[in-house]
Parts: sequence; C-alpha cells; structure tokens
Amino acid sequence: MNTLSGAEAGLAASVFLACAVEAVEATTIVLAVGSTRSWRSAGIGVAAALGALALIVAAMGPALTALPIELLHLVVGGVLLVFGLQWLRKAILRAAGLKALHDELEAFAEEAVAASAAGSVTEDFDRYSFAIAFKGVLLEGLEVAFIVLTFGASQGDIPLAALAACVAVALVGALGFAARRPLARVPENLMKFAVGVMLSSFGIFWGAEGAGASWPGDDAALLAIVPAMLALALAMVAVLRRGEPRLASPVRVGGG
Repeated sequence: MNTLSGAEAGLAASVFLACAVEAVEATTIVLAVGSTRSWRSAGIGVAAALGALALIVAAMGPALTALPIELLHLVVGGVLLVFGLQWLRKAILRAAGLKALHDELEAFAEEAVAASAAGSVTEDFDRYSFAIAFKGVLLEGLEVAFIVLTFGASQGDIPLAALAACVAVALVGALGFAARRPLARVPENLMKFAVGVMLSSFGIFWGAEGAGASWPGDDAALLAIVPAMLALALAMVAVLRRGEPRLASPVRVGGG
C-alpha cells in the first residue's frame, strides 16, 4: 500500500482545508435557496456548476503542467502569495476584532430573504433557484479550481489535489444537506486564518524556487516557513488588538 510523502500530505491537507472553507459558503447559498424555493432546480444548478468547474480543471491542468518547472513555480508562487495574503489580511483583521466575523447563519438568512422576495414558484423549473445555486457554486468553486490547479501543478500531482478537493466538497455538502441547516459550528474564521497562512507560505516557497533560490532541505523548508508565517500573523493580531477599538469578538487563533 502506497503512503503519501510529507510533500504530498502537505499538499492534500492544504487543498482539503482551503476547499472545505469554500464549500461551507457554497452550501449555505444552496441550502437557503433550496429550502425557500426549489430543491430540484437548485440541485440542477449545483450539477451544472460542478460540470463547468470540472471542465475548467481538465482544460487548464495540462496547459499548466506543460510549462517549465521554474516558470511554473515562479508564476504559481507569485499568484499564491498575492491570493494568500488577501486571505490572511482579512483573517488577521477578523482575529483582531477590526472586521466582522463571517457568520453562516446571517448569510443564510440574507439569502433566504432575497429568495422569498423573488416571488413564488409557479413552474416545475425555478430559474431563480437554478441561477443562484449555479452562481454561488461556480464563484466559490472557481477558487477551489484555482487552488487545485496551482497546488497540483506545482507538485506535479493534480489528481491528488483534485481528490482532496472532492473529498472536502463531498464531506461538507453531505453534512450540510443531512442537517438541512448552515454549518455554523464549523470554525470557518479559524480555518480561513490557517488557509491564509498556508497559501502565503507555499507562495513564498515556490516563488523563491522559481526565481532560482534553493531552500535548505528542499520541501522540509516548509516546516520552518509555515510556523514563521503563523508567528508573524499572530504578532500582527496582537499589535492590532492593542490599537484601534474592536468591532467584533476576536477569533481564538491560539487554540481552544
């Protein structure tokens, strides 16, 4: 039985966590429109969006893996760093209490109100339910596709990244539809903090490699980069907490 290497395990874990966050938000949208209007039409919208995302990954995957590895690492590293720092910036502000925490119950209520205001369902196929479910899954899924392609191509293992993403999406979707309610107990804000740290760390690692740098210990250097990025983020949270008045309860990023 084959076992995952440290790099492969890190790839799978990072993709799983990031995709789980996106899946929670997409599930909330689908639950709101499905429970308010039409489960059937919302389900068709979900299926259509997943099909479109699968085509995107299938089409772009070979193009990315065909690039020279140095160029691939440079491009992917730069994009991941920008993308990851955006996640991390918002997560730091939430943790410091300077940005409102993301609340799935509130998001669900807003979507449900909008769905109810769209009028009653008069046909077997509800275009509103289809459109909202399709758009929600597609927009959140594009970030999933981006993560799968960048992580998978850089490690030369898009199938593993795609598998981790599928497991995350399937697990979150199954939990959400079994409960028929938003997954409000999922520590989404903490997960976003962790994802921001991971994306930024991999961005630094691959970007430097693409630029010609050589990391001591190769992939093992991530064992130092990730904790260093986490320590920097936590230090920024501590500094911000002592500064401006807080707008929301901070995220407990130190455990517990």
